Amino acid sequence: MSFALPEANAGETTPYALIGQARARPEQVEALARRLLSLVAPTREEAGCLQYHVHQDRADPALFHFYEAWSSREHLLRHLEQPYIAQFLAEREHYLAEEMQTRWLVMLSANPA
Repeated sequence: MSFALPEANAGETTPYALIGQARARPEQVEALARRLLSLVAPTREEAGCLQYHVHQDRADPALFHFYEAWSSREHLLRHLEQPYIAQFLAEREHYLAEEMQTRWLVMLSANPA
């Protein structure tokens, strides 16, 4: 999977953020939850990571949502090159019922960090 990250808008000074969804195969819900949670600690240690959260949908436990905020687009690009992320992306079809969905955000509120 290759992510086509949109360029930051001219004059954009807020963090580069995204939300995404991943739907697990019915037999892989618990395994995907564990796998996604395994990405949290190393991601949060990366330079430029401001927020990285994984959520499970209350109404649909097979649906996972993630939220990421990075200091810059370049920091997110470096994150996607990390071996542990590349490994997850290479293995994702084992867990997923469909391709992950990503929405690219422009943060309008001030970043408190």
